[in-house]
Amino acid sequence: MLAFVMLHSFVANDIQRRTDAWLTGEVGVLGDVAARTPKDRLYGRVVREVAELASREVPDKLRSNGDENDSVFFLQAGDDGTLKLWVGSGDGQPNLAAIRAQKFISDVPYDLNVKGFNHPFRVASVRLDDGSHIYLGLSERDELHVLNNLRFRFFCLWVMLVLFGFSIVFFVTRRMLGHVREITEAASQIGQSDLSSRVPTSKRNDEIGHLALTLNRMLDRIENSVHQLHTITGALAHDLRSPLTAIRGKLEIALSGDLKGEQSEPLVTAIDELDRLTEFLNVSLDVAEAKADALQLSLTEVDLDELIRVMIDLYEPSMSEKGLRVNLRSTGPVTIVADAALLHRVIANLLDNELNHLPASCTVSIRLGSNENAATLVVEDDGPGFASEIAAHMFEQRVKGRDSKGHGLGLAFVEAVVLAHGGSVTASNRPGGGALLSVSWPCNTGDKIEALAF
Repeated sequence: MLAFVMLHSFVANDIQRRTDAWLTGEVGVLGDVAARTPKDRLYGRVVREVAELASREVPDKLRSNGDENDSVFFLQAGDDGTLKLWVGSGDGQPNLAAIRAQKFISDVPYDLNVKGFNHPFRVASVRLDDGSHIYLGLSERDELHVLNNLRFRFFCLWVMLVLFGFSIVFFVTRRMLGHVREITEAASQIGQSDLSSRVPTSKRNDEIGHLALTLNRMLDRIENSVHQLHTITGALAHDLRSPLTAIRGKLEIALSGDLKGEQSEPLVTAIDELDRLTEFLNVSLDVAEAKADALQLSLTEVDLDELIRVMIDLYEPSMSEKGLRVNLRSTGPVTIVADAALLHRVIANLLDNELNHLPASCTVSIRLGSNENAATLVVEDDGPGFASEIAAHMFEQRVKGRDSKGHGLGLAFVEAVVLAHGGSVTASNRPGGGALLSVSWPCNTGDKIEALAF
């Protein structure tokens, strides 16, 4: 645009400079001819023929539809302002009136707007010795035509450049963003199923290619770290379980002997404590892996409705014995893609919490529903609810109420497993009393299992 403005200004100034030079030269010639020609009957004819000859010397001038020349006029006005001689289109009176109304410097060409003409004239004048003036005007129609053509062609060129530039930017950006989208899609799958996957790379030596290589190197380091974590946790679990299992076996052998009731009771208590310690160890390791996003998932289709009914049937005798009632409201089969064993443990933890912390004669209500995006499980009761001192830290490890006999890992394990499946979990006290816990899992069709567990 700046180049066009400079070019337009240069062309306009050059055309006007050449026009002024032609007008100044021709009006000088006409003034000299008029001054040297005797003022007789041939004066008008001689001067008129010279003026018409000068008008034919205008290069590339445009003509009107008629035969008369309306691009150049010659006018001689007497010292009293009357029209003495006229060569041009019409009778010259509008031109003379416009000249009289114009304030000008006689030796400098100027623009003149004449009534009845669509374009202004560039006019030069000279004063004769007898006091009369000679005016030579050239229509600026040719100049404006050239400048209009220049502007039109530049506009077409500008549109072509804009479209061409837009096309280049569009396709380059689309190609670049397409590669970024591939990297994003591949990166979103990594960690959900297989850390050995990598984002696609290209042979292009650009920022996107460098980004893909950097991400793959970072993923190599993450995979090595997770592999080391699995190795350490596996070794730790084995090193701790082996002596615990051996101790438990010896205690069971001792318990199977001929012991009296008061002698066997400490052994039974020790075995129970070992079982609790083993469970604490397993849950702690699972929570640690889940928090590190390194929990290994075996994904299959799971019907939540069927799983919850099975777990309620399993816990109902214990709850009935304690005086608890369980109500289930379900919209029907709800299928999600999840690790069935971990999901089983999540439901068991939720029911264990109700069984261990609710007083007798309380009711546990379980609601299961789903929509297009998520499956929601809500577990609520009419008991005392969560203690105020743990309300803000319920999902942290080893956080429990004063009267709790557990390890404070139940809700931490639930949250870790749910988050590992891409879901969410919230817990709060009901306004009318009691606890409310809501778990949401993303709904996945069976077609996604292969994508998540390849």
